[in-house]
Amino acid sequence: MQVAFSWLHRRMLSALVLLVLVCLQAQVLGKPWSQTLGCDDYLGSGNVLDKCGVCGGDNSTCKVVSGVFKHPLTKVGYHKIVEIPEGATKINVTEMIKSQNNLALRSRSGRSIINGNWAIDRPGMYEGAGTMFTYRRPNEISNTAGESFLAEGPTNEILDVFMIYRQPNPGVHYEYVVPVENRANPQFPPDTRPGGNTVNGRGGYIHPSHPNQEGYVHGRGYPPQIPDNQVPVPQPPRRQREHSWKLMGTTDCSATCGRGTRYTVFRCVHRVTHEQVTDSLCDSATRPSPQGEPCNMHPCPAYWDIGEWSECSKTCGLGMQHRQVLCRQVYANRTLNVQTSRCQHLERPETTSTCQLKICSEWQIRTDWTTCSVPCGVGQKSREVRCVSNVGDTVLDQECNMRLRPNDVENCDMGPCAKSWFFTEWGNQCSAECGLGVRTRSVLCLTNHISSLPLEGCGSERPQENQVCNNGPCDTRIEWFTGRWSQCSAECGTGTQQREVVCLMKSDEGFAVLPPYECSSLDRPLNQQTCQLKPCGAKWYHTDWSSCSKTCEGGFRVREVRCLSDDMLTSEACAAQARPGEREACNREPCLPQIDENCRDKYFNCNVVVQARLCVYNYYKAACCASCSRVSQRQAGFRGRR
Repeated sequence: MQVAFSWLHRRMLSALVLLVLVCLQAQVLGKPWSQTLGCDDYLGSGNVLDKCGVCGGDNSTCKVVSGVFKHPLTKVGYHKIVEIPEGATKINVTEMIKSQNNLALRSRSGRSIINGNWAIDRPGMYEGAGTMFTYRRPNEISNTAGESFLAEGPTNEILDVFMIYRQPNPGVHYEYVVPVENRANPQFPPDTRPGGNTVNGRGGYIHPSHPNQEGYVHGRGYPPQIPDNQVPVPQPPRRQREHSWKLMGTTDCSATCGRGTRYTVFRCVHRVTHEQVTDSLCDSATRPSPQGEPCNMHPCPAYWDIGEWSECSKTCGLGMQHRQVLCRQVYANRTLNVQTSRCQHLERPETTSTCQLKICSEWQIRTDWTTCSVPCGVGQKSREVRCVSNVGDTVLDQECNMRLRPNDVENCDMGPCAKSWFFTEWGNQCSAECGLGVRTRSVLCLTNHISSLPLEGCGSERPQENQVCNNGPCDTRIEWFTGRWSQCSAECGTGTQQREVVCLMKSDEGFAVLPPYECSSLDRPLNQQTCQLKPCGAKWYHTDWSSCSKTCEGGFRVREVRCLSDDMLTSEACAAQARPGEREACNREPCLPQIDENCRDKYFNCNVVVQARLCVYNYYKAACCASCSRVSQRQAGFRGRR
């Protein structure tokens, strides 16, 4: 019993000495002593940390908090998304789809960690709330992923996550892990394991080995937990290894300014000669983890931080693009915005630049409207429309926006074609009490809504407005005598027939023919009247041809064609094969252009000179003679039409 107690006493004393050395080493290297040993150092090989950071745990000491921020926003600026509590670990905030919005992070104390004060930071590492945040902003051209920042934690204060809103919110996913209050480790109650409570919440315990006198650290697997009611059996002392790990110095500083980090370097050496040997001769499980310490704490020189170019202001042609240029300086692993005067020793990059995605093309109207294709009624007029590039070349219509193409054909209304003479009944009052007199009626040319025949006006045969009248003969010896009516001039439909009407004087000797004026006091019988033997049925009627649409090189002329019944109403009884043509070609002879060999354009972009109205200057008029001449001829023709 005394031997066992002495052995146990020596083991506990050795463990206490090792614990003190480990704590001292952690203080020198700036790292908590609970982090100097891995999960295997606590419970032996094969154990891993669960998501709560507990060695060999079952994820029961923490909970995962996650969600998606999808609220619609309307006001440009900072909008709070979520609050990350103190002690959170495994922080991940990610924009679900790439957008022009940005994520921002600020501590509850008011310190901006990422993208504060409307300054967009570059992707990288940013320190805040006791941990390091990795800020990522994928390439704006080749990647569709959104912004994100991640941190291992734990945080030492409350953090607020914001969205800098510029366009509709595509959704932001957030997730972090927080510890569960008052939960004991189900595998190892705090009061029953060797060494007391858990170390730093990892759920393991420390059973150190013996340190040597020269700063070497030996590690090996630890014996399992010994029940209180059993006495440990003494074990023979283990044979010391010939080689051990020795601290040989530190690495170079990771940064030349602005706070870098250098790490301890351990090498395998012979225990007696201290000669460095290959690392394979030492136990890799006992190799101390490299410890970091800050270095080169002085601030870095200020520099111009150049943002990415914005989109071009125009989809074609010459536009503008912008970018943000900030004077920044790195200090203590933080990138800060500073006054521009600190960067005055450097040439300031341009913030604006011209850009052109492609050459623009636009619609140009080359000619004025032609005359209407018909002299009356509804016809068509046309003009020449072409797609022209910004260097004056005619290109395919698909190069221009088809939705903006000007019309090259339009309807034109020349007024109603069908007109007729309308008149009232003859008046009852004669201008003479006896013999020859005159009575009148009103005659008007109005649109004929019945036949719609395209006549030229109402025609030249205007109905009479005056008519001879007689209230009784003043001389009874003179009379009008009429002959027989002739045959009808038309076999069908409306025709005319005539008869002889003469002025005769009756006497005892017979009849004598007198001049017509001798019978002027008498009503003269009609010598012509309409007649109709039988109806003809429907017939095709047409107007005269319109003027030709072109004076040379083939134009066309049109006329109106209607099928009308005997009573001049529109009908469908006409034979279709007998329908007269409504359109025919005309003026097919070639045009004879008047070309002046001495008047030509010397430059390809003379259309720009015309558009800028520079033809009034002799230099441009001579350099772009052909283009300027066409414009002057077109203007002269327009003034002539007016």
